[in-house]
Amino acid sequence: MKKVRKATMSDLKELAILEKHIDSDRLKIKINSNEVYVLVENSKIIGWLRYGLFWDVYPFMNMLYILKEYRNKGYGKELVFFWEEEMSKKGHEFLLTSTQSNEEGQHFYRKLNYKDIGGFTLPNEPLELILYKNLVNK
Repeated sequence: MKKVRKATMSDLKELAILEKHIDSDRLKIKINSNEVYVLVENSKIIGWLRYGLFWDVYPFMNMLYILKEYRNKGYGKELVFFWEEEMSKKGHEFLLTSTQSNEEGQHFYRKLNYKDIGGFTLPNEPLELILYKNLVNK
């Protein structure tokens, strides 16, 4: 049975092994700030979503990750919808995320009604697309 929920400190050890983009100290801060959601199946984390607040105000999804063997089964969409609902309950009117222009993620987000609103490039990196979703006028 799978379930989406906020990550807790009891998830830290498992998440720290899986999460390759931030160190365990930063992950601990994010969990304590309630900014990590996990998708659990049979007591095993199979995916997670991590976010922050852009300009300390607007929810910005920093990471959506589903373990390879669980992809293309709707789990990513389930995690995103859970996060969207949580952000809506907190009174946020819109959400932001980004993905590189050479990644498949852009197509996933567009299917979930995220709209391109801009982008930027870092040295030696492809274009980073910024996407936006209005929660009020779905």
